Amino acid sequence: MTNMTNIKKKQPSLNPLPKRLAAKPSKKLETFASPRPGRPFEIVFETTEFTCLCPMTGQPDFAKLRITYQPNELCVESKSLKLYLWSYRDTGAFHEEVTNQILDDLVAATQPIWMKVEGDFLIRGGIRTLVAAEYGKRCQL
Repeated sequence: MTNMTNIKKKQPSLNPLPKRLAAKPSKKLETFASPRPGRPFEIVFETTEFTCLCPMTGQPDFAKLRITYQPNELCVESKSLKLYLWSYRDTGAFHEEVTNQILDDLVAATQPIWMKVEGDFLIRGGIRTLVAAEYGKRCQL
């Protein structure tokens, strides 16, 4: 019979994560050159994780956002878009205002041929809110 008191249990070892810069919300939208300037094509971004605050109650509002656009010379970089959308998490804004502000900021950054931002805000008080804002004239593909 083995004496159990002499057996040491192996303790798990935790290795620290490598040091890296943590991502933070940002209002800066970064761009890159369109791979096919002059050719109409569309880019679609969707997220189901958009949040902002109700300016009346301070409670979080959740939405699915869809951004569809036809770039001209510039495309928006997706990581900067993610950090930009994240920056609304602590911002009080009506659904109509936040959807239009996102469109205005993206248009200012990219000067697209055409862009549409759609916000599908989750039901609050039994009412679902859908907001769409559009810029420019869509080209036939």
